[in-house]
Amino acid sequence: MMPPELQPRLFRPHISSSSSEPTLSPSSYSPHMSPASTRNFIDRASATSRSNNSRFSPSSFAYNGRIAIALVPCAAFLLDLGGAPVVATLTIGLLISYIVDSLNVKFGAFLGIWMSLIAAQISFFFSSSLFSSFNSVPLGLLAAFLCSETTFLIGCWTSLQFKWLQLENPSIVVALERLLFACVPFTASSFFAWATISAVGMNNSSYYFLVFACVFYWLFAIPRVSSFKTKQEAKYHGGEVPDDNFILGPLESCFLSLNLMFMPLLFHVASHYSLIFSSASSICDLLLLFFIPFLFQLYASTRGGLWWVTKDSHQLQSIRIVNGAIAMVVIVICLEVRVVFRSFGKYIQVPPPLNYLLVTTTLLGGAAGAGASVLGMISSALSSAFFTALSVIVSSAGAIVVGFPVLFTPLPAVAGLYFARFFTKKSVPSYFAFVALGSLMVIWFVMHNYWDLNIWLAGMFLKSFCKLIVANIIIAMVIPGLVLLPSKFHFLTEAGMVAHSLLLCYIEDRFFNYSSIYYYGMEDDVMYPSYMVILTTLIGLAVVRRLFADHRIGQKAVWILTCLYTAKLAMLFLSSKSIVWVSAALLLAVTPPLLLYKEKSKSASKMKPWQGYAHAVVVAVSVWFCRETIFDALQWWNGRPPSDGLLLGFCIVLIGLACIPIVALHFSHVLSAKRSLVLVVATGCMFILMQPPMPMTWSYHSDMIKAARQSADDISIYGFMASKPTWPSWLLIVALLLILAAATSLIPIKYVVELRTFYSIAMGIALGVYISAEFFLQATVLHALIVTTMVCASVFVIFTHLPSASSTKLLPWVFALLVALSPVTYLLEGQVRIKNELNDNVAWGWDTTREEDKKVTTMLAIEGARTSILGLYAAIFMLIALLIKFELTSLLREKFSERSGQSKTQGGARGIFPTRMRLMQQRRATTTQSFAIEKMSEEGAAWMPAVGNVATIMCFAKCLILNIHLSGGSSQAIFFLAPILLLLNQDSDRLSGFGDKQRYFPVTVAISTYLALSSLYIVWEEVWFGGNTGWGVEIGGREWFFAVKNLALLILTAPGHIIFNRYVWSYTTKHTDASPMLTVPLSFAAVVITDVFQVRLLGVLGIVYSAAQYVISRQQYLKGLRYI
Repeated sequence: MMPPELQPRLFRPHISSSSSEPTLSPSSYSPHMSPASTRNFIDRASATSRSNNSRFSPSSFAYNGRIAIALVPCAAFLLDLGGAPVVATLTIGLLISYIVDSLNVKFGAFLGIWMSLIAAQISFFFSSSLFSSFNSVPLGLLAAFLCSETTFLIGCWTSLQFKWLQLENPSIVVALERLLFACVPFTASSFFAWATISAVGMNNSSYYFLVFACVFYWLFAIPRVSSFKTKQEAKYHGGEVPDDNFILGPLESCFLSLNLMFMPLLFHVASHYSLIFSSASSICDLLLLFFIPFLFQLYASTRGGLWWVTKDSHQLQSIRIVNGAIAMVVIVICLEVRVVFRSFGKYIQVPPPLNYLLVTTTLLGGAAGAGASVLGMISSALSSAFFTALSVIVSSAGAIVVGFPVLFTPLPAVAGLYFARFFTKKSVPSYFAFVALGSLMVIWFVMHNYWDLNIWLAGMFLKSFCKLIVANIIIAMVIPGLVLLPSKFHFLTEAGMVAHSLLLCYIEDRFFNYSSIYYYGMEDDVMYPSYMVILTTLIGLAVVRRLFADHRIGQKAVWILTCLYTAKLAMLFLSSKSIVWVSAALLLAVTPPLLLYKEKSKSASKMKPWQGYAHAVVVAVSVWFCRETIFDALQWWNGRPPSDGLLLGFCIVLIGLACIPIVALHFSHVLSAKRSLVLVVATGCMFILMQPPMPMTWSYHSDMIKAARQSADDISIYGFMASKPTWPSWLLIVALLLILAAATSLIPIKYVVELRTFYSIAMGIALGVYISAEFFLQATVLHALIVTTMVCASVFVIFTHLPSASSTKLLPWVFALLVALSPVTYLLEGQVRIKNELNDNVAWGWDTTREEDKKVTTMLAIEGARTSILGLYAAIFMLIALLIKFELTSLLREKFSERSGQSKTQGGARGIFPTRMRLMQQRRATTTQSFAIEKMSEEGAAWMPAVGNVATIMCFAKCLILNIHLSGGSSQAIFFLAPILLLLNQDSDRLSGFGDKQRYFPVTVAISTYLALSSLYIVWEEVWFGGNTGWGVEIGGREWFFAVKNLALLILTAPGHIIFNRYVWSYTTKHTDASPMLTVPLSFAAVVITDVFQVRLLGVLGIVYSAAQYVISRQQYLKGLRYI
């Protein structure tokens, strides 16, 4: 019997698989299960027995990972084929479904997802070019069916995520689960092969399909216990799982086996039908495409893949041995013809026919030994002796084939003997003896075939490369022996794995990034394909995971190896020579919070503060080490070298993002850490957006960066471009950083009044200088006024939000100064500019024509500058109005909370008449508002409502002026500008009757008034500038008849608007009052007859107002009846 360390994992009785998925133990087909799996089933059965022992157990779908591996890449490929229309359709549909789901309309979300998928599929049919791409109607129809099936499977997978569907329709979710496992292997293997063929071409396409078919068969066809079935789990006799609890039945498993064995062969016949019998290699392709999946199917039967054939384990073992032997012989012979003699014939030093005999002996003997070990047949003394003899024969024959001297033939024979002894008797010294002898053979082979070649390969001589490859092979041979050493020597295994991964990264980096060959004119030859980088990465990660699961390596080694193997993938995306090591350094700096601190004890897995600071510093240093790689990536993305500010911004953002795991996993309870992280990321984003100029002392210009920026082609391509001064962007960055620092309490302006004053003045100066230098650079006189304006606005905003003892008395004067500066700045801009231009004309003595052109240019510049000033002051007044509205709302909420607390202490009388209290809510809000005004008067802040109203009106007026200047007085703009008046407040002096109930009255009045005035202006303009001065007699003319008709229609729209505005003010009307509906015909006549768009818009609004007033009055009447 083989020792447990050398047995395949499926024969180890006490090694259980992960419990994240309800899967069978490795020997799940046999009538025995591992204790962990039995315990898992018993726990689920006990939970079921507590719920009436029903067959269905509502739980989450346990195989989302497997389905995601198959369907997510298929969905991405579909989106790429469909293009922007499919992406837009799916995005809108999923957004609607998300909104519906957030409203707890579960069935609506479910239906929305399916409708989104159906709409996306319909859009795919119209936007993709399947039929033109395949140039064949049958293939196009088949591809369309495959795409539709994939969309349907995605919908089924999404449906399994709804818990309510599991509870209401248990049979449906069980059927959907079975449908997914039965159909996904067909669909995913086809889609993956399609995508691969699209990328690399049709050469070897059948083998791509074969690989994907094997992968998805292994993921889905191996028997799995259903996520939703719990029938008879407590009655497993000896751990045997009932067939009813498997996801797939015998029929589905049979079809998946047939798909594995025949679909790659049929695909090859269909795509290469004219060449299938053209040569021996073509015939070998046919045999390989059948017998390789057949052999894989026999191996999968050790995990229960053929459970549907027979239950007798001895009969199944006989099937494996007989059919496996036949398949192995055929595969070995075909590989000799197809691969060995075709690609490696120059290394075979034996003449025919002896070469065929020795190669067949070597390959077939090695395959037989591997198959016997996989099937667990090497357990007795006789089988061990047979395996030893086979190892000696195979190693000797292989050495003779490659030309090893006959005199030293006992050397490989002894190596095979030691290997067999190690494998059968767990003799570690025997293995190291095998490694020593095998290393000598590898060294001889490399020196015999490559040492004398004078080739410059991958940036170095071939001899140097041979040394690296031999060292890597020897380390790979040593590692299995180190794994078997006692646990105190596991550090040797870790060191060997790390050394092997470092050498592998170096060799692949050289092969991939330095792939030119300078030998006999061969240049730019691809030495190392991309799929080899991916393959070695996946194999390395799988080995690391296996060793860690068997407790052969520690957590730190896993961390280092994972980072090294993952860093190799960066070669596939960036062409930098140092991309592997830069990526490895960055991953080693970023991943410790995720990979190192994963102990079972949560307290032990948390970082200490000094560790967090140390990791953050290491991350920053690593990102700075990666600056040239970031430069290359930005240059590739933008098409030109990035600026220093952009490079620094991306480095800062990358530092912030890399520190997220540290803060999120280990310092989530520290508020200052979160605030600092937000500040760092925001700083980087501002550098990216602003791209400020960097001082030379701050900039790092390596030779690579200098070479990229000193291109002679830039001027010839882009020409000379006038650069705009970018130093003001530093002021905006400083201002925004000050805002973030104060918002995150890093600057304690909330508690220190003097610091608050200095902070507000600094903010105003920074913003004022930035605005002056960025938008008003030529108007020097205005700089002082703009800076003063921004300082006043900053002081007012900060001290309104965080008042001091004396600020309530000074802030009204600050606001008055701000209001006074608005017209002064507006008028001074034009006067100063005109005066300067006139002085220039007199000084230079320009002629009249040039003076007129200069005057027109000056007037246009003045118009633009004044528009900018209006926009600046409108934004300032909007900010002040919003701030005051927020502060007043906070005061109202506090007052209402105080009154609610007092009412609760008075005996609970409010609970007696809940309906009456709801109807009195509006009145109580008005009363509370008046109390709040009294409270503000007591605190010296009674000016706030008046100041807020002035700021709101000023903002609204300036926005109307901007609308006239920018859009010519667009009528549609009033619907966006009128809501500004919602910021009006109740004032004890001027707007004492204006309360929360009347808040919509200014909006409706402003819309009606603006549209009416616009209509009058349009009519007056048409009459005054219409062309004829007399009465118009032509039908449809645009003169006095036009004016009378449209003015009359404008008057017809007035009653509806007047009635609705009165109703919005008071919200009182009689139920029997039919006046709102009587105005509908008048408004409808205006809509149909008028020639002015504004009058038609007033008519439409009149109809809408009447309907809204009727509906609201009806609801109030019904509420009153319910109350009575």
